[in-house]
Amino acid sequence: MSQSAVQENPMRKIRVAKVVVNIGLGKSGDAIERGKKVLEQVTGQAPAQTRAKKSVRDFGIHKGEPIGVVVTVRGDGTMPLITKLLTAREKKLQESFFDPRGSISFGIKEHIEIPGIRYDPAIGILGMNVSILLERPGFRVARRNRRTSRVGKAHLVSRDEAIQFFKDNFGVTVQ
Repeated sequence: MSQSAVQENPMRKIRVAKVVVNIGLGKSGDAIERGKKVLEQVTGQAPAQTRAKKSVRDFGIHKGEPIGVVVTVRGDGTMPLITKLLTAREKKLQESFFDPRGSISFGIKEHIEIPGIRYDPAIGILGMNVSILLERPGFRVARRNRRTSRVGKAHLVSRDEAIQFFKDNFGVTVQ
């Protein structure tokens, strides 16, 4: 058997497409600025604001008002960021965090649990949601502008493959 037959197909290799870190604050003003500072400390990127889709009178939220901040990290910065975020969770994840399409979402209750982040009384303590999307090479055909096409079921990342990816690359224990 030749050496190339033993090697794995490069189109089947799983990679991290993006990491989305979100802080939903539920109010605008000073809270948004504190959330921006926290996300900038954690990711090293400037966050964007998320706005309310509709008014909720009981909570005092108006349509179009900023109520949260979000950062999307792609490329080379994803792996070190995931490592930091998983350290805050003590590298333990539940199987229910993984969806059937290979994505994973989990929460961090206090941002000060993340290594390298110090408590600042002016900011306080904020929690955040983290979503990680895994994909294989070739997923661009579904996102490109011209001649978009569907990605076949065999090429999608399954839940078991995503769990194995996190165990191999990050040393995570899945409960």
